[in-house]
Amino acid sequence: MASLLKEPLFEISAQGPAPNKDFYQLSITKSDVIWRYWKISLRNASRNAKPGEQRESHQDYLEDTRLQSQVGLVFGQGVQAYTLALGRGCYDYLERLPDALLLRILAHLQLEEVGALGQTSHRFRKLCSSEAFWEQAVRGHWETVPDEVGSLGLELGWRRVFFTSKLQLQKLISRQRQQLREEEEEEEEEGGLITEASGTPEAFWDSAGSSGTVLSSGTGDSAYTESLSDSDTLSNPHSPRESGSGSGVVDTWPKEGGVDM
Repeated sequence: MASLLKEPLFEISAQGPAPNKDFYQLSITKSDVIWRYWKISLRNASRNAKPGEQRESHQDYLEDTRLQSQVGLVFGQGVQAYTLALGRGCYDYLERLPDALLLRILAHLQLEEVGALGQTSHRFRKLCSSEAFWEQAVRGHWETVPDEVGSLGLELGWRRVFFTSKLQLQKLISRQRQQLREEEEEEEEEGGLITEASGTPEAFWDSAGSSGTVLSSGTGDSAYTESLSDSDTLSNPHSPRESGSGSGVVDTWPKEGGVDM
């Protein structure tokens, strides 16, 4: 059990009660009681004050009523009584056990006893209300826990699963299955839409090939078409085009010297 006693056994710090603004720290090891203090004041006399420390053995602390009163004034009577118990060698071994071992101990207690234990300290209150404890309670109450109940425990919380009737759990599981089926159907529908739409842009460009794009315009029966190959480039509209260049388009741009009448 001595291996559970890690240094320091107890440590706490706080500011002194108003109007005192000094800062105090109390640390208890296996052999000493250490009292540290920092003077905080705007007065010139206290500006250069250095932190102080008082160190004494457990036996000396039990006889030092002045230091005991200072501990009670700064940290409260509960902390004072606890430090006196540590000075007498009354160690709280149960509080120092690891969580895994404490959970195994809690597995042998009734719920009323667990609730009473959770009121003894902050650590036991946190442990008795943890998800790890309630998961252990569910798995100990049921012979076998289905995977669907485990997923409900992760989603809703193990405490809620523990206090939910089996009929209500079956309804929740059925609702969960229906939701999963709907999600799978939506994914399949989305996958089908993607499959149908895939290849459409590529098919369009493949059908165009390298032969060019046919442009058409016109009104009524009059229309003209022009085929632009990949090697064609756009020319300046203000520059004259030579007829008979093989482009297949009749040049109508006026030549220099005006328009022939």
